[in-house]
Amino acid sequence: MRSQLFYAVYVPTFILSFCQGMLALLLPVYVIDLGLSFSLIGIVLGSYGIGTLLADLPAGGIQDRIENRLSMIIGICVMGLGMLALSLSMRFITLVMCGISIGAGAALWNVSRHAYLANNTLNASRGRAISIFGGVNRIGMFAGPITGGYLSAEAGMHTAFAFCGVIALLALIFPLLFVHDSLAEVPSKQQASMALSYGRMFAFLRRNVWLVTPAGFGMICAQTIRAGRQSIIPLYAASILGLEVDRIGLVMGIAAAVDMSMFYPAGLVMDRFGRKFAYVPSFLLQGLGMALIPLTGSFAALLAVTSLIGFGNGLGSGTMLTLGADLAPPKGEGMGAFLGLWRLIGDTGHTSAPIIVGTIADALSLVPSIFVIAVIGLGAGSILGLFVPETLKKASAVGAEPAASV
Repeated sequence: MRSQLFYAVYVPTFILSFCQGMLALLLPVYVIDLGLSFSLIGIVLGSYGIGTLLADLPAGGIQDRIENRLSMIIGICVMGLGMLALSLSMRFITLVMCGISIGAGAALWNVSRHAYLANNTLNASRGRAISIFGGVNRIGMFAGPITGGYLSAEAGMHTAFAFCGVIALLALIFPLLFVHDSLAEVPSKQQASMALSYGRMFAFLRRNVWLVTPAGFGMICAQTIRAGRQSIIPLYAASILGLEVDRIGLVMGIAAAVDMSMFYPAGLVMDRFGRKFAYVPSFLLQGLGMALIPLTGSFAALLAVTSLIGFGNGLGSGTMLTLGADLAPPKGEGMGAFLGLWRLIGDTGHTSAPIIVGTIADALSLVPSIFVIAVIGLGAGSILGLFVPETLKKASAVGAEPAASV
């Protein structure tokens, strides 16, 4: 099963996270060069999240209707074509449209791979399997900014965007060759209509409202600080410290290296001690690190603080996906719809972060927006720690164990 997950999920995840890492550096710098206001920059950077928000629930319904293989292929195609289109985009509206299309494709890709992991892991080993998945994401996010900074400096932004799109489309090879839905999944997919899938999901939510509600609020805050750091670090480095794009790429790349070094320890902590022992300190550390950013005045100081944030984020590698998989109903009972809703909840935070940053930065300055994101990060750790019960031992009460393990 490990080799099956490696080729079906981990390798394409690395490729696409590498491309997203490139965009995390290139887009903020590119829109600054276009002379847009912080509010418009926030909309451009948030357009990816807008696309995922619009597509998350439909993606969940689609996931319950078609096989994982096809949903993965469609998602990757839409993402790759959207990235390619960025190489032709020079206006605000086209950048936003590209971001929305990339986000919509990512929604289907994210739900399909999440469902694949949930269906093919046991609760006792799920933390490690999904933390490795999170670690692969981080490895891509480490390599992406460094490559993007070098390529854009040498060949220009549009060439870097085109390269990103081509590489993303190469990820199609892996679901085409290595993803095969189990026979146990086929009948439920054929029998479940989209309406029935959502009906089953909402029945599940009514039975578990006191568990899912605080988890959802914590998820929103968690994804807000995670997305906020991706906007704040390059904006602060470029507009306040005046660093060049290659230096910004180095800061983000080193922070990502610290981040990715923690993914396997995070999985061990989740499976041996509990999910809370990973995600509570993760978001508290990120909130603290975010609050320290305005105190930095040099490349070295910013690097130290972003490395602390990377350490905290790495400790939370795969935690929100694991929590979602733990909470999800059984196969055939609205799992895909629930995971689509779970993505929607998280993507709400992911989308709101750059818009919050841009709006506050235009009204006041960039520094107050940083403190707001820091408080939200501290709130994530507090809500998840105080109001969400441990799911390592109680997963069987709210979701079924899959038939396979890693």
